Amino acid sequence: MTDEETLWAHSPPSGSGVWHGLSDHLRSTAALARGFAAPFGGGELAYWFGLLHDCGKASCGWQQRLAEVAGTDEQVGIDHKSLGTRLAEERGLGAFAVGIFGHHGGLLDRGDFKKRLKDRLRKEAGNVASAEALLPRLLPELPADLSSAVPPRWQSDPLVSEMGLRLCYSALVDADGLDTDSHYRQREAPRVRPDVDFGRLLKVFEQRRLEELRRRPSSPIDGLREQVYAECVAAAERPPGMFRLHAPTGVGKTLASAGFALTHAARHGLRRVIVAVPFLTITEQNAAVYRRMLDEEGAEPVVLEHHSQVDFDAAGSGRWARQAAENWDAPFVVTTFVRLFESLYARKPSVMRRVHRLAGAVIVLDEIQALPHDMLVPILDGLRLLVDHFGTTVLLSSATQPDFWALRPFADLARVEVVGQVPVLTEQMRRVSYEWRWDPGLTLADVADGAADGEGSAGSAMVVVNTTADACTVFDRWRESGWDGGVVWHLSTRMCPAHRRRVLTAVTQRLQAGQRVLLAATQLVEAGVDLDFPVVFRAMAPADSLVQAAGRANREGLLERGRVVIFEAADAGGPPAYERLVAVARTCFGPDRADPDDLEALGDYYRQVYEALNLKDPGHVGQQIQEARRKWSFQTVTDGPPIDGGGRRNRQRAFRMIRDEGVSVVTPQGASTPEEKARIEKIVDRIRHAPMADVRDLRELQPYTTTLHGGLLRDPAVRAWMRPILGNEIHVGSLVEWIGSYDPDTGIAVDPRVEEFVL
Repeated sequence: MTDEETLWAHSPPSGSGVWHGLSDHLRSTAALARGFAAPFGGGELAYWFGLLHDCGKASCGWQQRLAEVAGTDEQVGIDHKSLGTRLAEERGLGAFAVGIFGHHGGLLDRGDFKKRLKDRLRKEAGNVASAEALLPRLLPELPADLSSAVPPRWQSDPLVSEMGLRLCYSALVDADGLDTDSHYRQREAPRVRPDVDFGRLLKVFEQRRLEELRRRPSSPIDGLREQVYAECVAAAERPPGMFRLHAPTGVGKTLASAGFALTHAARHGLRRVIVAVPFLTITEQNAAVYRRMLDEEGAEPVVLEHHSQVDFDAAGSGRWARQAAENWDAPFVVTTFVRLFESLYARKPSVMRRVHRLAGAVIVLDEIQALPHDMLVPILDGLRLLVDHFGTTVLLSSATQPDFWALRPFADLARVEVVGQVPVLTEQMRRVSYEWRWDPGLTLADVADGAADGEGSAGSAMVVVNTTADACTVFDRWRESGWDGGVVWHLSTRMCPAHRRRVLTAVTQRLQAGQRVLLAATQLVEAGVDLDFPVVFRAMAPADSLVQAAGRANREGLLERGRVVIFEAADAGGPPAYERLVAVARTCFGPDRADPDDLEALGDYYRQVYEALNLKDPGHVGQQIQEARRKWSFQTVTDGPPIDGGGRRNRQRAFRMIRDEGVSVVTPQGASTPEEKARIEKIVDRIRHAPMADVRDLRELQPYTTTLHGGLLRDPAVRAWMRPILGNEIHVGSLVEWIGSYDPDTGIAVDPRVEEFVL
């Protein structure tokens, strides 16, 4: 084989007879990757990644095997990455060559990479030599020295270069996937969405925002909401960097932060807006708002909502998995903290192909108090690097702003305060008075009775507790006391999202109509849920939870003061992670101390929390992840360090946004009608028997899927009520059908002894 024109990268798609030329694939991938990486200075490095990534396919052995397996489902099964990796390493890219070596299998720890490359080059010496002999014809432009492709500013700090490699690797795997997909779909060129005109998009948003405000009932705090919106738009004129939106609950941060992001992107030529929130419920709610504000009939959608309760990045294989893991090629992305940060610190191509979209973007992080403390140091460091080195703007939004600047990654990072006078605004937005009930012997039944002690709509009250078991206890007390007729309601993650939405709609309508409501809920109501009760009872919790719960009392300012009663009940429970946080909260807040919305006390609370959790200790998991990043140990970051030198890894020391991994449970019983229940059961059956699940079917199940703690799997009685949907086994990460009891008021019914395992 001597003519480069006879070299192929991919066999023909079924029935077409059109082969994919290797030269075309390398150059198209390189050009795409360069375009993706150019905005953050990595264009040349990504270009050479693309040009070299598949050059090993030029070997006679690989070409012959490709011809043999064409039209079948068989893989070629011959190495094609080692030659390009070796060339990149030898010609000046050094350890950056791991990006080429891992373009299918994923990024490796530096030591493992060197060992595996050496082994592969020895085993594949014949194929490597065969491909290398054709390089002068295949890639005549390949220089002897590629070192200038690495930006000089990346070379002084291993954390900067590590992040640069992540972004360039992402550009490579996305470009490779797009060009390959284009061939198999028989398109003339890879499909990449052109940059949006954010100036025009901003005009659409502003017009629709004004229309929505005109339709909305007036509120005494509308003036303050407009003030915050105006300050956000004004701050957006400032240069890209780190911004902080510290404003009380109920002040309209969802629209104000979007106004900031769109204005900032239009003013500074940024490429997209990415809004990330902590919970699926907020993701769905915010995405619906943004679609209403930005999508236009007949045009390509602007807003991409990307999340799942099943990890679509890992639920399948091959092209299906790549398609399920969207690459965020959209102007406005709404996602979760989990999806955002676990993508950033992933190592597999299907997950990482979206990461390059973070550079040159506006990232809005809403409800940032919900970021997991254990992962704060690597999260904050990643944000710092994106802002300082990769052209990203970050907006941190919360009513309870943590003092991130007390931690090393942010210690020297400049920021812009979006709201000029936070204490003044906080006082102007003060809508509640706090009361404290720390009486010895107080029970949840006492709290339920106290909340129900009232008449008419003014007797409406919400009780927020820390566990699903406690929420059931309060609800059952009301139910046993004879309350009915739509007065008493329950809201927790025992209920599937569709069920929860129905309850939220009914409760909101009753409150707006002046009808009485008693609601027992877990902390899921504390972020992004626009409930407005005259009285809120809140079980003692971390300070941010207390303030967020208070934001659901007198939210619209229609009363002179709402009431927030913070209590400690002798029979109340709480997640283990709350123990140290609540202990610190007791030292800062209480009947003889500050209220939870005292800004000075809140800052002191966060600093004490960071000390109590030893976030600065070198042995802390966050610090160990940082050390792995400095050493370019990508697999250690994602999967944890090796255990006893073997193949197993300690996942408890890996980057994980959620430590308590669970089981995704589909509950057709949560449907509102028998017809809807039958439809969900039909989809479940179709997925269960399909050779490969359709991602559209999986997404149809999301509104009926909740999560149970993996600890439940130790109980054989509970496992008996689960039937696998994907695969034949039940384990952490599984998707299963719940065939046990489902209470129409409270959701999944399990033995009270294991209620604490419902997330």
